[in-house]
Amino acid sequence: MSFRREKYIPRGGPDGGNGGDGGSVYLVAEKGLNTLVDFRHTRLYLAANGRPGAGKDRIGKSADDLKVKVPLGTLVYDNNTNELIGDLITTDACLLVAKGGYHGLGNARFKSSTNRAPRKTTNGAEGEIRELRLEMRVLADVGLLGLPNAGKSTFISQVSAARPKVADYPFTTLYPNLGVVRVRSDQSFVVADIPGLIEGATEGTGLGISFLKHLSRTKLLLHIVDVGIMECDEIVEQIRVIERELLKYNAELFQRDRWLVLNKIDLLEEEKVELLKNNVIDSLEWQKPVHCISVASGKGCTDLVSQIQLWMDKDSIEDFSDDGVLSK
Repeated sequence: MSFRREKYIPRGGPDGGNGGDGGSVYLVAEKGLNTLVDFRHTRLYLAANGRPGAGKDRIGKSADDLKVKVPLGTLVYDNNTNELIGDLITTDACLLVAKGGYHGLGNARFKSSTNRAPRKTTNGAEGEIRELRLEMRVLADVGLLGLPNAGKSTFISQVSAARPKVADYPFTTLYPNLGVVRVRSDQSFVVADIPGLIEGATEGTGLGISFLKHLSRTKLLLHIVDVGIMECDEIVEQIRVIERELLKYNAELFQRDRWLVLNKIDLLEEEKVELLKNNVIDSLEWQKPVHCISVASGKGCTDLVSQIQLWMDKDSIEDFSDDGVLSK
């Protein structure tokens, strides 16, 4: 509240200016980030207050918005209501999560023909306070499924520049790994490797169930199976274990395009590989593609990668109708 007071103007009118708006808080998707670990250390993000107004009709400066960077693929939930606020899947996508308060009004704002000397002002509104839960789901084109030690990590290191930890004991992979598979200079796709699943994973056994959410954005699943020293019945049962866990977790994910990849064929004789493949297909009544590879020697991997790229190209074309509009 302020009134104009100058020499020869002892009774100037009201000249109290409005305040500035408070800053809002935004989450911004950053391509180079790949973890939410920073939020374990910094849990409170506070945008600044707007500056107060002043005499001579001076309006207070509005505060700058606070922009917090998060990885691509971050889901943002209101932690109190479990409402999904947004899904940041494109670079530089910006999501308003807490709006700053509206500015207060100075007494000059209330001047009228009937009230020449108002003494009324209003305080600025409080900004929003929200408790958020952030969940990251990796963005990949192809997801790898399988039991521990099926060869998923070796496969991703064979076909891409990714170098995940590889060892001969279960649960070598403790977190998702991403690898970019470059078929040609202008063609590539991203593969996601998650910890292996075991029976009972949906009830909390093992590690893989907590990472299955990372496969929800993939277009194609590769189900990798170790066939090196097992009979057909054992192989079929291993495949069904994974299928049961996948179905329990998410029926939509179970229905997604899934190819069977029989790994470690270098441990078998040539004629036995084809026989085993046919027996597995017959036992499962499998209708989708089946590939036989050896991730250790690289045998069959190049052909598999080429087939995946062809499928990706075909799938991207089918995503558009004749008029160029997305159809699904």
